[in-house]
Amino acid sequence: MTYLADARSDSRAEEPPGMAAPSFIDLGVSPPMADALAARGIHAPFPIQTLVLADALAGRDVLAQSRTGSGKTLAFAVPILERTTPGGHRPTALVLAPTRELASQVAEEFRSLAGVKGHQVAAVYGGVGIAAQLKLARKADVVIGTPGRLLDLLRRRVLRLDRVRICILDEADRMLDMGFLPDVTQILSVLPAERQTMLFSATLDGEVGRVSARFTRDPVRHEIIESRLVVTEADHRFVAVGAEHAHRLEALVRELKGDRGLALVFVRTKRGADRLARALKARGVSAQAMHGDMSQSARERALARFAAGQVDVMAATDVAARGLDLPTITHVVNFDPPADEKAYLHRVGRTARAGRKGTGVTFVTTDQQADMAKIAKLLGLQSEFRRAGLPAGGEQTARVARPPVPGRRPRGPLPARRRRR
Repeated sequence: MTYLADARSDSRAEEPPGMAAPSFIDLGVSPPMADALAARGIHAPFPIQTLVLADALAGRDVLAQSRTGSGKTLAFAVPILERTTPGGHRPTALVLAPTRELASQVAEEFRSLAGVKGHQVAAVYGGVGIAAQLKLARKADVVIGTPGRLLDLLRRRVLRLDRVRICILDEADRMLDMGFLPDVTQILSVLPAERQTMLFSATLDGEVGRVSARFTRDPVRHEIIESRLVVTEADHRFVAVGAEHAHRLEALVRELKGDRGLALVFVRTKRGADRLARALKARGVSAQAMHGDMSQSARERALARFAAGQVDVMAATDVAARGLDLPTITHVVNFDPPADEKAYLHRVGRTARAGRKGTGVTFVTTDQQADMAKIAKLLGLQSEFRRAGLPAGGEQTARVARPPVPGRRPRGPLPARRRRR
């Protein structure tokens, strides 16, 4: 893993062998905040925090590239809580997040440290009533929200952001991929010009780069470049399965009977999530579904049961599981294949987060082998793919002989005609 800093920043390369890594105090975090982190079992900064904290605490604009699950939330939560004074009865910090689940979880992360100075934290997102959220957000010091709900509040002129001193774009690449560019642009345009802006993303190229160029000033750029795109702390496994749903279901039940914590199982459709949850429960597995057709309150109840371990398997679609961050998720299973390498990273990134271990399992049917081989190659997982007895790296998949259909001439070269004598 290589840590890169922009040439305009104070260069902080990797520590020489034998030299201790910097502590939170070394990076400028106050003793009360460091004690609050220690009380949560966080005694040393993760790499992205080591890179970002000093500049963020100094008030500089920051562009940070780091994969999901790398501990970036604390890299902006700590500076916000350290640099803002609570009790102003109006938001002084704003965090934009792509999904309601992520917004809710980021808010909980803030609340776990907000008691150090007495900050009030509010989350605003769609799918629930607006009145209760607005009542809290108006007087909160820190507001975390999704672009759609925030823009709705601004258009109604019921929430003022004219005192915001710090703005964060969390999971910026995902936010723009989901089509929120117009909303994000409008929100950033109404914030005070004199502010600190920090952008955290898995990539800083393309649209993310254009947004950062427009809305940041002389930013410090920090990047964590890994030897492979995949979550290196996770054990990646591929399993060859039959195409029939029953075959994959039995393979899933076998996987779930192993030693594990919470298991998140990804399916392609909402109906598929409901169907799989019912089938697992019929086989004695404690399971539930989670998808976009559920109301926000139903999703929150399902997530609470899952987090508490009352239900230890969740069948979810990609959209429903965006931003899900639970330390007890030890297994992610791709029951249906991911659409591409980004979807794979998002899915398996729900486990092995912030230095913890985890397992990602992907079922592969015969007709999915070619597509999954391409994804495995892009992610540097060819050896794991071959280990499952699957062809990787452009190898040809053996064609399965089909039984002849009665009355139909088999394909292939025709027998030579006899010459008439």
